[in-house]
Amino acid sequence: MQKIKIAKTSVKKIVGIASSLVAVFILVFALIPRVQEARAESVQDKINALQRENAQYQSAIARLANEATSYTDAINILKAQIDTLQGQINSSTKEQERLQNEITEAEKELTKQKALLGKNIKAMYLEGDISTIEMLASSKDLSEFVDKAQYRNSVKDKIRESVDKITKLKQELVAKKESVEALLKQQQDQQASLDNSRAEQANLLSYNQSQQNEFNSRTKDNQSKIDALIASQRRANFNPDGGYYFLRFPGPVGSVNPNNYPYQNGGFGMSPGPGCVDNDGPDPWGYCTRQCVSYTAWAVLASGRSAPMYYGNARDWVAAAYARGVTVSRTPQPGDVAISTSGYWGHAMYVESVGNGTFNTSEYNSFLDGRLSYQTRRY
Repeated sequence: MQKIKIAKTSVKKIVGIASSLVAVFILVFALIPRVQEARAESVQDKINALQRENAQYQSAIARLANEATSYTDAINILKAQIDTLQGQINSSTKEQERLQNEITEAEKELTKQKALLGKNIKAMYLEGDISTIEMLASSKDLSEFVDKAQYRNSVKDKIRESVDKITKLKQELVAKKESVEALLKQQQDQQASLDNSRAEQANLLSYNQSQQNEFNSRTKDNQSKIDALIASQRRANFNPDGGYYFLRFPGPVGSVNPNNYPYQNGGFGMSPGPGCVDNDGPDPWGYCTRQCVSYTAWAVLASGRSAPMYYGNARDWVAAAYARGVTVSRTPQPGDVAISTSGYWGHAMYVESVGNGTFNTSEYNSFLDGRLSYQTRRY
């Protein structure tokens, strides 16, 4: 009788499993159209993305033509853009490696502090239940009692110190990991721009003589556009629409002698395209020489702090500072870099001193002539 009962039970289990399998197969077949639809959507998304990339590529070629004044100029602009982008990528990679090393060291210290915390908690657990009277009774003399009390207090302090250090280390780790992620994203964008510039360069280099002549014909009026840009920026340098932003780089501020700027006799140009194409750099910080951004980067370095590297045109510095955790204020302090985002390029100035509602600056290229000047500005 027992065997028959077991057999019946097994049959029931088999029937139940079979029913479950049938239900699963029905569900799978029901999902197949949805999966196919999802795959179709995924393929269409890829097609759309490729079409967008093609449109961006054509747009980049058109932009290049608008910025250049000749075929040769267009090639030079691209070469300078490639050099600048490669410098930005190298700088981001170096910063990423530095942050990663700091994260590794912080994680080691975190592990060490956790081990110390465990030991201190264990010691406190073993000693913690002893009352003051029991401790006094078990001591040979008053001196031993004082030593035991001091030991307990010392363990408590070490536990508190370890907990505080662990909390601080965790916060630092989170901040640094976020910085690394932001740098990686920035690096990917820079690499995409670099690849695009190289593709544009290859495309232009393949032009034959007739195509080059046509290119020159289409771009011959661009110098007048550049002149108009320069005139507009010159006005914007002294009439900023959005006022000034003040970038406060960390560290003590030393004195700066503007006459020590190493590129005061270097190359200078005002080509609107990216990169330095007029024998004007880039300088060690990623800017074209005798430009406002080159001078202010040098001034920050000369004052004893780290130079802001590869921040782009002056109008890009505020966003770059926010991304790197640099303080941005609307009121100046000596040693700040003042930024105006008005105009095509924006303008950067080094704050020498601050008065009542005014600040005094040393700055390059205020009049777009590549020269040093001193200004008093209102904010």
